[in-house]
Amino acid sequence: MIQSSILFPTGIEPHDFEPTLNQIQTVDSANVLVYYGLGIENWITNINNAHKIDASEDLNASHTDRRNMTLDLQIWLNPSLAKKEVENIPDGWMTNDPNNRYRYFNNAKNLLNELDNLEKTIITYFESCKKRDFITFHNSFSYFAKQHGLNHNISNAGPVAEVTPRRLAEIINIAKSLDLKVLYSKDLMDSRYASVFAQEISDNKFVVLSPIGGLTKYDQEVGIEYIDKMNENIKNLTVGLEYNQ
Repeated sequence: MIQSSILFPTGIEPHDFEPTLNQIQTVDSANVLVYYGLGIENWITNINNAHKIDASEDLNASHTDRRNMTLDLQIWLNPSLAKKEVENIPDGWMTNDPNNRYRYFNNAKNLLNELDNLEKTIITYFESCKKRDFITFHNSFSYFAKQHGLNHNISNAGPVAEVTPRRLAEIINIAKSLDLKVLYSKDLMDSRYASVFAQEISDNKFVVLSPIGGLTKYDQEVGIEYIDKMNENIKNLTVGLEYNQ
């Protein structure tokens, strides 16, 4: 059976990652390379591996913050679209390791069931939320918000652009006009941006929403994965959306 490994080092922003020559050579010799596509891994053109699987095949990144023209590439945060990514992967594995094809098929089937259950959890929670608006510090949750009838406001801090004083004032005014008492930072990011916003709203509070672009060393050590991170995101979102138990 093919053994899997993650190319990204722990705790690094995917936008900032560039593989070393040794890493490129390792990937070139791998049986299969699974990558996300949609322009995130521009370095993929340097990889000569003949068995590359684009998990985002037939998916189009279309959600853009028109004010700052930053494209949301985090399709996987919408479980319905994540299912399509899961469906794109097994064929390549089974082609290269046909003796274990049923194991790959069953693993994919189990994950698809988990994603179905995740979607049901999201619907159950958000049906009982008072608010529909939230603000994040990175354009990551557009697909998630659209799927579940939420309004995703973007401060556009992070790897794409820094917050200007004018943009800072605009976001603070949006938060106040929508009576938002919680703002959302992201993991693998300097939390000082969120602190500035939080000082200007009544609860002086911010919570982490993970775009799941990378795992920390702790996450990997204790076995925290996508479903765990998504459940954590749901729980944290309900804080700002004022979940009524």
